[in-house]
Amino acid sequence: MSTLDRVRDHLRAHPLVVDGALAAAVLACMVAASFAEPHGHSDTTWGTRTPDAGGLVLMVLAAAALVLRRRNPMGVLAVTGALSVAESVTGDPRAPVAMSAVVALYTVASTTDRPTTWRVGLLTMTLLTGIAMLAGPQPWYAQENLGIFAWTGMAAAAGDAVRSRRAFVDAIRERAERAERTREEEARRRVAEERLRIARDLHDVVAHHIALVNVQAGVAAHVMDKRPDQAKEALAHVREASRSALGELRATVGLLRQSGDPEAPTEPAPGLHRLDELAGTFRSAGLPVEVARSDQGTSLPAAVDLAAYRIIQEALTNVRKHAGSGARAEVSVVRVGADVEISVLDDGPGDDAPARPEENGGHGLLGMRERVSALGGTCTAGPRYGGGFRVHAILPLKSRTGSTASMAATGSGRAVATAAEPSSAAAVPKASTGDPA
Repeated sequence: MSTLDRVRDHLRAHPLVVDGALAAAVLACMVAASFAEPHGHSDTTWGTRTPDAGGLVLMVLAAAALVLRRRNPMGVLAVTGALSVAESVTGDPRAPVAMSAVVALYTVASTTDRPTTWRVGLLTMTLLTGIAMLAGPQPWYAQENLGIFAWTGMAAAAGDAVRSRRAFVDAIRERAERAERTREEEARRRVAEERLRIARDLHDVVAHHIALVNVQAGVAAHVMDKRPDQAKEALAHVREASRSALGELRATVGLLRQSGDPEAPTEPAPGLHRLDELAGTFRSAGLPVEVARSDQGTSLPAAVDLAAYRIIQEALTNVRKHAGSGARAEVSVVRVGADVEISVLDDGPGDDAPARPEENGGHGLLGMRERVSALGGTCTAGPRYGGGFRVHAILPLKSRTGSTASMAATGSGRAVATAAEPSSAAAVPKASTGDPA
């Protein structure tokens, strides 16, 4: 910070010192002007005069009042105006006490609004000039009287201009601060959205592959002694699932790299083109999966394609984890007008599930709903009548709303979640597809 800036800050912190110095300067100017005679021995020369004691007292009082001009602008203007009127009526020779009223009027104009400035300025100009013309010792057309009119008018105009400029600068500063706050809030919102997106991707990848690894490892441990060939096959599936998990984790974490990083992922994001491969991994884990598609030849947007893949992946993972042994799954992808409808059904009784998924408050269904809600679609999940579980999602090919994405990205998770089919607590003791993880 420069010396000038430090001095300016110090003066702003001590306004009374500034007003005292201004009052002293105004007093010096009034005293110096009181010795000058506008009309000397001829009309073209200036002369000197000696001010009387009363004029000096009025000047000192008027200057002293200016010390309080910031605290009570109207009061100071009234005091200096009264002293100026008294000087105009009694002073002969006249003293320039009206100079203090000019400064007080400027202060009023710079600290109030424009209507007040107009009213107070016109009143001050009329009062001081009229009394000086009518009751003063000099003729009404004397230049001192016209000078009072001009100086008071200029003081009001200058004060109003300073107030307007100060308000304009404050408005610009406020807009700049508001824009800065908006940028910071937008940056925080985008960070939150990215964290949620990465969390959903990591959950989907880890839950799917770890579930397969867990199943195949259990099979290998069970048949290791009696059927080593089948155990080797199960371990091969474990190795393949772990390799796939590492690959998808590397791709997901690689999204955090800079765009110019040579190690950034280059392979495309998973989509419905890998649906058969996904179903094959579950079949190898012992879950019969049937796939029915009527969207062949349909080109889906990247976000819709990825969301559809992740929803099916999560739903099948939950079937494998919670539907129980002997369960079967059906996957259907149907293009209906401008939407893509995805359904994942299972017929498992849910004997292996310790509790209903919605009671555990897991992240699987929440992640599905957030993905669908971010695209402006709907997601329903619930038990099927007679046993099993159903997940149904409608994904629009074009986003229907922009506010839904913001709501889902901020982690509200308030997407639609209703039972797709009538359910009965007596008929369905356990749920089979929500992920409690």
